[in-house]
Amino acid sequence: MHIEISAEKIFDIFGFPVTNTLLMAWLAVAILGFVAFRIYSKLSIIPSFVQNILEFVMEKILDLMEGIFGSREISEKYFPVIATIFLFIIVSNWIGILPGIGSIGFIEKSSGKEVFVPFFRSAASDLNFTLAIAISAVVLVHIFGILAIGVRKHISKFISFKSPIDFFVGLLEFISEIAKMISFSVRLFGNVFAGEVLLVVTAFLVPYLIPVPFLMLELFVGFIQALVFSMLTMVFISIAIAEHR
Repeated sequence: MHIEISAEKIFDIFGFPVTNTLLMAWLAVAILGFVAFRIYSKLSIIPSFVQNILEFVMEKILDLMEGIFGSREISEKYFPVIATIFLFIIVSNWIGILPGIGSIGFIEKSSGKEVFVPFFRSAASDLNFTLAIAISAVVLVHIFGILAIGVRKHISKFISFKSPIDFFVGLLEFISEIAKMISFSVRLFGNVFAGEVLLVVTAFLVPYLIPVPFLMLELFVGFIQALVFSMLTMVFISIAIAEHR
């Protein structure tokens, strides 16, 4: 049994290292793109069973967003971003526990020892992946804030010379933005990596039946982590555009 925190390199593309977690992220994008194309090509006035389910899920997400933004119009405006973040994270988490993920790979020598390297590994078990999503989410929050209330008002939240107190509060706000990215990334990485280790250990010690409840638990944890990430993004966007409403 071998547990590695950092993602393992599978091959290089023009000198760019491609890891097993990056392959998993690409797979998640491919799955979402394929499903989106199939659904879009079969949209109709009389919805099919799959279209009914999709519309039901969209309505529930919009209802949740309306409770945070306080407006259906604003919710629909930011729905594509929130839904993309939620779907990308949940698909990445769920396909990470499919059979063969983490168990199919090759053997390579490292420091004189033979080490098993899986071809695929849960994307969120790589801190680079979670940090990239966290940075993207926080940057989008600031872009939406600037578009909603203007550059001057948005920057004044972080840089203000009206008084020493305002300057100090702005400094704290700036530090909190960095803390958001760290919190976002570490929370998602920690939960997914811990779940991956749990599944590896249980499968190694008791390979039959016992891991099944833990697989169900990981499905739930994957959903919760995607929901928490997207909801926090919603809250931060609503705060950034607050003066616009």
